[in-house]
Amino acid sequence: MSDIIERLTEVLNSRRQADPDSSYVAQLHNKGLDHILKKVGEELAEVLIAAKSSEYDHNREPVIYETADLWFHTMVMLSHLGLEPADVLHELDRRFGLSGIEEKATRG
Repeated sequence: MSDIIERLTEVLNSRRQADPDSSYVAQLHNKGLDHILKKVGEELAEVLIAAKSSEYDHNREPVIYETADLWFHTMVMLSHLGLEPADVLHELDRRFGLSGIEEKATRG
């Protein structure tokens, strides 16, 4: 499963300097961080709406679809900032086994 994250990361990074007319990702990078963050916010709102709706209609497909959009745009944000999903995964690994209370206490 991590193979798709690695493959997508390579594509996102390769399109950072690409012609904006050549791809959606290149357009996002070209428009800058504020535009990318706006997309992340829009996708987050759509995830929240889909999740709330699924509680009542039990249709989980929109949650999966919208979460994929959110993850994708978050990965574009990371790429734009010169970060990679591995950076986030390392942080999750660091936190693994800590209780949420302990982890919050380490933040100071």
